[in-house]
Amino acid sequence: MADESSQNKTLPATPRKIRKAREEGQIARSRDLGHFAVVAGALGALLLAGPLMAAMLRELVADGLRVDPALVADPQRMVERLAGFVWQGGAVVIALGALVIALAVAAATLVGGWNFTAKPLVPKLGKINPIAGFGRMFSKQQLTDTLKASVLAVVLGTVGALYLHAKLGEIQQVIALPLPAALAEASGLLFGGLALLALALAGFALVDVPLQRHLLAQRLKMSHQEVKQELKETEGSPEVKGRIRTRMREMSRTRMLAAVAGADLVVMNPTHYAVALKYDERAMAAPRVVAKGADLLALKIRDLAREARVPVLQAPPLARALYAHTEVDQEVPAALFAAVAQVLAHVYRLRDALGRGRVGDIAEGDLPPLPVPPELDPHRRRGAAGADA
Repeated sequence: MADESSQNKTLPATPRKIRKAREEGQIARSRDLGHFAVVAGALGALLLAGPLMAAMLRELVADGLRVDPALVADPQRMVERLAGFVWQGGAVVIALGALVIALAVAAATLVGGWNFTAKPLVPKLGKINPIAGFGRMFSKQQLTDTLKASVLAVVLGTVGALYLHAKLGEIQQVIALPLPAALAEASGLLFGGLALLALALAGFALVDVPLQRHLLAQRLKMSHQEVKQELKETEGSPEVKGRIRTRMREMSRTRMLAAVAGADLVVMNPTHYAVALKYDERAMAAPRVVAKGADLLALKIRDLAREARVPVLQAPPLARALYAHTEVDQEVPAALFAAVAQVLAHVYRLRDALGRGRVGDIAEGDLPPLPVPPELDPHRRRGAAGADA
């Protein structure tokens, strides 16, 4: 039995899937809105430029009916005059064609926005599969478009037939009118017919625009499994993220160990914890932890410090407190300022006494008792908790 999450697509499309669908050319488009825009544009052109177009047509017809004996005697002049008629008529056709193209693009952009992609032009073998094509013929989208086109054809045909029937007498009278009056009357009849068709198309466009958006949203719906897969692809698989985290920890550890050579002091437990400190009074408000580690990492910090001739102090309470309450690249807590200042001062005195040479390991007994608050020492806190129990 197929997994229900992979069969039932009930979740809305994610922004990533919508973006990919747009890249593939899947956007909402309304043909009815395009038809309405073209007819409405024709109405506007007829209303604004109708008198000019009628005058051009009268002039063109008059020139065409005018007989010039010189043209009959010279075929070349006849060809030139014919070319002039073609250019005059072609200018009108080109202008109308440009208007229709602009309106169609504007209508398409109004519904689904501007989207330029060449992916729909790429040949796909699946589209020539007769079985898949048969399924697309009876899909919800195709059945909806077929039904809508049929209803539109019936409505437009009915509107056109009723208009022609109502204006039949006026159409017959146009034939008997002089040419200027006939052109004016024909323009009025054409304008009225286009206005009725535009009203019908406007009604269909008002229904088709939200319908196309709804159908697109239905096609792009996702199942729970698809959403999980997309989330996995977006954020990465746990294995990949784990490897990235491991690599980042390794890089951070490498940088931290490299900073040990520039430390002023390493405080140890002596073997369980190690904390490297650095203090620059010109750039730091307080001593800062540049490296810390436990167990094997603590021993690594100790060895690197010895190689770099950095003093190593055996001070378990201070080492435990610093390890528990500080992070790398963080200043020491205010409660430990006194203890840290005391060990740094001791290191500086030893360096001055030895002429800035190697200080080496420093035993805790070489120092007076360090003022480490008991509540900051995790070892003492555990001991106190055990005694209370």
